[in-house]
Amino acid sequence: MSKFTEKAKALRAIEIPHYNCAQSVLIPFAEAAGITEETAYRVAANFGGGMKRGSVCGAVTGGLMALGLFGADDPRTVSEFHLRMKLSHNGVLDCAELLKVNAEAGGDKKQHCDDMVTEAVALVEELLMRAGKLPAED
Repeated sequence: MSKFTEKAKALRAIEIPHYNCAQSVLIPFAEAAGITEETAYRVAANFGGGMKRGSVCGAVTGGLMALGLFGADDPRTVSEFHLRMKLSHNGVLDCAELLKVNAEAGGDKKQHCDDMVTEAVALVEELLMRAGKLPAED
């Protein structure tokens, strides 16, 4: 498990303060991107819960923010991120729909969100490493 994934899991385990999905994806990359964790926390504050309205999943928006911090904002990288997240979830990226499908399958909400976070973190890390924008871990 990478240091980014470990950090994301640790954040999701904290109850107070609550780290939403977007924050839990963005914060692990903050230091490597040259921003503070506090800045990342504040930037991503309104993106959890699908922008607090059931829209695009916070793990997805947090992943896009993390990619952007490293300048990985080219259409190919962004499209691959979207496509791979969609493929993992039957084409669904909206929080409300993801949670509905999860509930219908009898899944636990927190575990589902934790899994979305770790999936997004791993994909961001992979894309950044492939683009040479993130050094390989020792």
